Amino acid sequence: MIESLLLNFLFLLFPVLIFLIFFENRSHYYNKNILILLSSISLILCMTFPIKLEIGFIFDLRYIPFIIVALFGGYKAVLPLYIVLNVYRFYIGGDGVFLSLFFSTITFLLIPLLSGKFSQLDTHKKVIWATIVSIFTMIIYLSILSSQFHTLSREFWTIAIHALTTYVIVMIIIMILIEQIITNMKVREAYLHSEKLNVISELSASVSHEIRNPLTVTSGFLQLLNKSKTITKEEKGYIEFSLQELKRAEKIVSDFLALAKPQSENMVYSNLKEEAEYVKNIIIPYANMHKVDVQFSFHNSLNTRYDKNQIQQCLINLLKNGIESMKENGGTLSVNVTEQDNNIILKIKDTGIGMTREEISRLGRPYYSTKKEGTGLGMLMVYSAINKVRGKIKVESEIGKGTTFLITIPV
Repeated sequence: MIESLLLNFLFLLFPVLIFLIFFENRSHYYNKNILILLSSISLILCMTFPIKLEIGFIFDLRYIPFIIVALFGGYKAVLPLYIVLNVYRFYIGGDGVFLSLFFSTITFLLIPLLSGKFSQLDTHKKVIWATIVSIFTMIIYLSILSSQFHTLSREFWTIAIHALTTYVIVMIIIMILIEQIITNMKVREAYLHSEKLNVISELSASVSHEIRNPLTVTSGFLQLLNKSKTITKEEKGYIEFSLQELKRAEKIVSDFLALAKPQSENMVYSNLKEEAEYVKNIIIPYANMHKVDVQFSFHNSLNTRYDKNQIQQCLINLLKNGIESMKENGGTLSVNVTEQDNNIILKIKDTGIGMTREEISRLGRPYYSTKKEGTGLGMLMVYSAINKVRGKIKVESEIGKGTTFLITIPV
């Protein structure tokens, strides 16, 4: 029994190890399909080499990958596993085929309902929830199995104890491993992103200052030339185009300057109220132009140290992006500043066009923008400013329904 139990445990580790070694750095969509495939293989191996009890009864751990995929991926992800499980169970044949079909159908219908709530939990709660779900799943299974026994003899309770304890222990171990891998990936991604922002911050100040000087001089001479009475109308048109492009170049340079290190003369120790009020007063006229209703609330008493100019520009960029996502039909932009567990929480929510997961994952990268004429430097500046105050940005969005930025700043 111990040998077959360890073998089943190895089968459950198989998807985790293969994914970690070969597929960790692939795209999200590709990762998801690979994990479903590997979980299906794990499920088949568990059914092929079941755990044999001394009393002659056999059981396996097929429902552990089934439950995990259902909780993490919902109906769409677990459907292939449901099909594989039942097709292979019919292929094996023997007693309990229809019992397996009945139980797997109940599991398939009920567990994915928890997926939405499950995805919002932190690491510890996910482990607890997955364990509780596995316990209830086995209780339902044992209740159905009890109908096959004339009396609930010692034999049945031996099966029940073995099945329940095995599922709970293995589920806890597998979930801890999965959550640790996810945590490590997030930490590594955050570290790499932070390093990129630091490098950009180092370069931007010096390079931007050097570029701005010749731009200013060129712009000045072109403006003088444009006032000349000896040039033709066509030549004036060329100068106008040149001035427009210089103005655009200066805007890009200004965006880069905003990525520079916090300046000592701008550093304050405050609760963001003054900066939030300043940004609100600036953004409301712009919102009114686009028929956007701005709802603002401030309930924060916590103070932290930050560069006020960078935080102001960060908020302006986020609010401006939210308004521009609602340009066509107007909408509502809500800005809430609150405190929670020694953190300042900024929640900026719009009812705009929304973004896909792919677009969200690329936010904050240089020169990536969801707008046709955008440079991406605005969002890069947002991520850089929040990174400098050791904050975190979480983005939730749905196409056609809007986007929510949740910024957490420790104090």
